[in-house]
Amino acid sequence: MAEIRQFRDERDWKRFHQPKEMACAISIEAAELLEHFLWKTPEECQTRVASHREAIEDEIADIGIYLLELADNLDIDLLAAMRRKMAKNALKYPVEKARGSHKKYTEL
Repeated sequence: MAEIRQFRDERDWKRFHQPKEMACAISIEAAELLEHFLWKTPEECQTRVASHREAIEDEIADIGIYLLELADNLDIDLLAAMRRKMAKNALKYPVEKARGSHKKYTEL
């Protein structure tokens, strides 16, 4: 986080990194990641990853950087929030009902 904050602060960008803008940036970067896979078969996706690995890594990194900064700006412990969410998901998707199924928890 210190590196992300330093990068942002050296450029005086914090004032632009309000929650809405950060959420939008995450969505936009996720869409850029999706572009690599749109309309491709699983085999074509594997080929795309092999031939465009660095570009795909860059998009994933952008998403991660923005997500970490958003959580930091909102004083959210991201790892703690993820652990809480996983506990909630475990209740919604018990192994005995969800194993091997793509159904939403309301349909299990």
